[in-house]
Amino acid sequence: MPRLRSHTKESLAESAMRRFWSHGFEGTSMDDLVKSTGVSRHGIYRDFAGKRELFLAALDRYKHHVVTPAFAQVEADDADLDTVAAFFEYQIDQAVAIDLPRSGCLFANTMTEIAPHDSAVHECVQAHHDRLRAGFLNALQNNACKSDGPVSADLAALAQVMVVFAQGLWTTSRGYADDMTLRRSVTDFLDMLRVRITL
Repeated sequence: MPRLRSHTKESLAESAMRRFWSHGFEGTSMDDLVKSTGVSRHGIYRDFAGKRELFLAALDRYKHHVVTPAFAQVEADDADLDTVAAFFEYQIDQAVAIDLPRSGCLFANTMTEIAPHDSAVHECVQAHHDRLRAGFLNALQNNACKSDGPVSADLAALAQVMVVFAQGLWTTSRGYADDMTLRRSVTDFLDMLRVRITL
């Protein structure tokens, strides 16, 4: 009688995502994946061709189960800069709940660790950045519509600056145990952004 599977591809990708998120791709061996997922090498290779394919599945799971719930509010039709502020606060609150310093953002980590050397991973990271840019631009445009004064800034360019800030913030969070530094940075950045929009 064949042995019953103790996992699904989804549960394996979830467990692997947690390991990759905290230790990175290079810092995770197949032995580490066996220990952290509770799935044998045979079981892992039965579902995925190897560590890289499992990592891509983990990255996709992170996109759907971590990024989307957090960023959906910025993509909403009524999002504005107050919504962006709430998004950053939510992310910092999540980091505090796990205890700072923490693992940062899996996409931000991947951007510097693997994306420069792997075209498929680079495409995943670029798609993530495109999504952030579109969401931030949505918030900026809605904010402009609510403004009483003229808006002279290039909102698309500012949305790109916001992507850079967001990725830098999550990278910085990996080395800060003081969440107030992160919160002040968000407040100062958004204050400067509001000034820039009306210059």
